[in-house]
Amino acid sequence: MLSRTADHLFWMSRYTERAENTARMLDVNYQTSLLPQSSAAAQVGWKGLLSISELLPTYTDAHGEINVRNVMDFMVKDESNPSSIVSCLSAARENARAVRGTLTTEVWETQNQTWLEVQRMINSGEFERDPGQFFEWVKFRSHLSRGVTVGTMLMDEALHFMRLGTFLERADNTARLVDVKFHALQPDLSDAANGKAMEYDFYHWSAILRSVSGFEVYRKVYRDIIKPERVAELLILRADMPRSLHASLNEVVSNLELVGNDQSGETQRRAGKLRAELKYGRIDEILATGLHAFLTQFLDRINDLGVNISRDFLVSAPA
Repeated sequence: MLSRTADHLFWMSRYTERAENTARMLDVNYQTSLLPQSSAAAQVGWKGLLSISELLPTYTDAHGEINVRNVMDFMVKDESNPSSIVSCLSAARENARAVRGTLTTEVWETQNQTWLEVQRMINSGEFERDPGQFFEWVKFRSHLSRGVTVGTMLMDEALHFMRLGTFLERADNTARLVDVKFHALQPDLSDAANGKAMEYDFYHWSAILRSVSGFEVYRKVYRDIIKPERVAELLILRADMPRSLHASLNEVVSNLELVGNDQSGETQRRAGKLRAELKYGRIDEILATGLHAFLTQFLDRINDLGVNISRDFLVSAPA
């Protein structure tokens, strides 16, 4: 496959997944902002969301004070913000258009219709009238895009590069969400590993689980009250949790193997090593040594994988 074609397919999927994850993070903040809490606590949540995407300096330069309306507008419809939902869906559509001949009609029409519809919803004010419903729509369109892709594309290199982009982006976003939310809500999670008695806000933890479609999964797996160390285990180490770091790395490794070439051996080794650490890791060990340090290192390694994949297969590396 031409490297330029692979590049467009890879980033089309990454941008679609990024739009969905941005919607998920905004939705959990929007839902928790409706709970009884101080204005200072609410501002910490919105500041954390900007930190997840490394956009706090950019936002501050443009808007100054952090408030709900400005953050929502910045992360949803500000076209100058490359990580906003509108920017991501636009970039996904442009990458799809560049390789229109490689995609099935259904995949192209899904991407194109999503872009046309989001413009209509923004211009008509539907987002402002019901943010929660808008975020659900963004998630649904991402689900639809993945389903149409798997259901209609030939199982060749084109599909593998699209899947590679999806799961590399998902691993990055899940790690950022876990890091920022756990750091904000419980700075010293090592206490949990040490068995100290601690109380947690059920609604905040359940909102975090819902942001990754993990609330019902948690109930099925643990059948217990929501505990932060188990939330961490579910989102980091459980291979059967679709949005976990372990599940995402399983997909990255398998798709890398399917597109491997003469120069990708080192990239495959690094991906396999990272996957092995998640496969054989224990949450008590991670919490004892520091969750933030573990996730920071994980994000560095995911970014390194992206750079190496770009070097081995692609022609560019957009931010």
